This record gives sequence, C-alpha cells and structure tokens, in this order.
Amino acid sequence: MTDFSSAFPNLRLRRLRKNPALRAMFSEVTVNANDLILPLFVKEGILEPKEIISMPGVFQHTLVSLVETVKTAVASGLKSVILFGIPEHKDPTGSMADNENGIVQQAVRALKKEFSSNELVVITDTCLDEFTSHGHCGILTTEGEVDNDLTLQRYVSAAVSQATAGADMIAPSGMMDGQIQAIRAGLDEAGFNEIPIMAYSAKYASALYGPFRDAAECAPEFGDRKSYQMQPSNVREARLETFLDIIEGADIVMVKPAVAYLDVIAELRQMCDLPIAAYHVSGEYSMVKAAGANGWIDGDAVMREHLVSIKRAGADLILTYAAQDFLA
Repeated sequence: MTDFSSAFPNLRLRRLRKNPALRAMFSEVTVNANDLILPLFVKEGILEPKEIISMPGVFQHTLVSLVETVKTAVASGLKSVILFGIPEHKDPTGSMADNENGIVQQAVRALKKEFSSNELVVITDTCLDEFTSHGHCGILTTEGEVDNDLTLQRYVSAAVSQATAGADMIAPSGMMDGQIQAIRAGLDEAGFNEIPIMAYSAKYASALYGPFRDAAECAPEFGDRKSYQMQPSNVREARLETFLDIIEGADIVMVKPAVAYLDVIAELRQMCDLPIAAYHVSGEYSMVKAAGANGWIDGDAVMREHLVSIKRAGADLILTYAAQDFLA
C-alpha cells in the first residue's frame, strides 16, 4: 500500500471538491436515464388512476393513464418500464395471468401501440401473486403449500402470453426452483428465443415489501413467502441462486431489495459479468418519502443518494419508483 504519511501539504484532496463543476468531473459513479426502470401498476375495472396511500406519488393506473404516464416518462428520457397487473377476477390458480385479454397483456398492447421497441423497453413481471385469490406466488397443494413444479407450468404459460402480447423482456419473480430453465424453454419453443429474461435471482423475504402489496393487492391471505423467498441473513445462497439462474438461461440477474442488500449486489458483481439489476423496493422508497414529507431529511437528496449507492455497489440497472422524480 502506498505510504501517504508525508503527502500533506503537497497533496490536498479538497482541490478537486472546490466547486460543482470540479465535483461533477471527478464523480466516480453517475446515474442516468439508461440505468432506470420504472415500475408501474395497472388495474382492471377502475375509471381513473388511484394514488396508493402508502406510496406517495405512485398510482394504480387505468390503461389510458398508464399510456399518458409513460409518454411523460419517455419525454424525460426514460427507456424502460416494468408492468404489474391487478385483475378484477382472482382465483386459486391465477387464471388471468396467462389470459390473452388479461390486464397485463392489454397494457403491453396499449404501450406497444404508442412506442416502438427502439423507444421503450416494456418488461413484464411474471408471477402469480397479483392474480391468485390467496396471494401466494404459485398454485397451492391441498396442504396449502406452493406446488413448485405445477407452478412452473403456469409461469411458462404466462410468459409466453406476455411475449405474444408484445413484451420486450420477461421478469420471473416467483423464486420457484427451475423457473428460468422452464420459461426459457417455453419461450424458445413458442418462437420467442430472442426475448431476454431478467431473473429475480436473489429475492429476499423482506419486510420492505408492504407498500407494494398495497399497490398490487397481493398480500398473502395466510402464512408468508419464506418457503420460497430467501432469508435476509444469507449471501452464499444468493450466489448459488444466481449461478443457477445463469446456467438456466438468465440474461440479467437481480437483487431485491437493493439498499439493504448492497453487500449482495457487490458480491454478485464479483462473481458474474452478466448485467445486474437491483430493485429499489416500495419500503425503501416510501420511507424516504415519509421522512422527506415530515421535514426530517431532504427527501430528494436522500433518494438520489440511494440510487447512486446502488449503482456504486455494482448494479447496472435500477428498478425504482423514483425514476420520474430523479429525471425531472
């Protein structure tokens, strides 16, 4: 290690912090529009957008308000959105997840009518929790456990349906064993071999998802998701989950949540060269919004600091509800 003990006064690091222009020149990490993915909720059967109380500034959209919101986002420079759908009808098997007239499929078609793939990358979350009456991410056995392999069949069907509607990328989030292999094979068989998969590889059973479950109306009716999402204490397991997703065919891997798991992002950055996405989740977003609204912190500055820290840890892409605010 270099000995800097006699560097001062010749070496003065403050010289490069003297003014905003200098600080910008020597910023080691920058976040820009290309790095951000905006999550959006679209709900069937509502006549106007509805703000989510626990997520200030975030709405359940109609198809019309969804398109208008994305027009504004694209005009600000945003290149990508990820869609979450809330159907009118829910049942134990999540039958609307792969329905060609399901709310996600309608939303994809509405966006593709307005934007080409050169203008906007439309990503679809592929899971069942928003569509099942019980709120779990898969089909249940008679004992109330998620049936992994039966659920995979539904994931494949949903992914193919989303791709058929025009989705540019599929994002499986259910944390079922073998989901990437099954979906990759299903997409290829259906002729969608060029559709990339963004895998929720290291998705933790976090307490930070509460506002999202309000937005997507998908809180589990009973129990929790700890039998398929990862323990917050585990990083070796994150490496293994990510490795398996890579060999199964993932094009992008993801860590969720982000700010509370910067060490996991950094760990995965060291082990793989695939693009890494990180989900700045609803709880992380809403805590900053709440503290900012109460005047306890500068909410905008803290939100920017969050996003920079996520990228500094090694993420290439950041899914964040703050994308529009950041680019405004």
